[in-house]
Amino acid sequence: MTERLGGCLCGAVRFAVSGPLREVVFCHCSQCRRQTGLYYASTNAARADVAISGEGEITWYGSSAHGRRGFCRQCGSALFWSYEGAEGISIQAGAFDQPSGLQPGYHIFAADKADFYEIADGLQQFAKGRPGLLTDG
Repeated sequence: MTERLGGCLCGAVRFAVSGPLREVVFCHCSQCRRQTGLYYASTNAARADVAISGEGEITWYGSSAHGRRGFCRQCGSALFWSYEGAEGISIQAGAFDQPSGLQPGYHIFAADKADFYEIADGLQQFAKGRPGLLTDG
């Protein structure tokens, strides 16, 4: 498997993923919209498959009772989303170096999307979270 690399805008945080990645999930919940300005496009990897350099530059914000969001304390880039006790970690799809090789999957919390755009890519949409997907939106 090819190692996939990525990082924040300023380069203080870099990561390498050595294992498989989930398809990209597009989350339109109000928390994700407020953090990113639009929606959260993320993939997921096993924590054991993710190596992070500059981990001390990551600030973790507890955005809900079970979820937390990791961002670079230097440049503010949103990088990670983590569900308490989960074996995986979500990684912002846009943080990967190109070409990423990522594939689009589906939309969650589509009922909560902002009013200034439409979801018109033909991917499956779920009004809330998808059954079996850990979310806290």
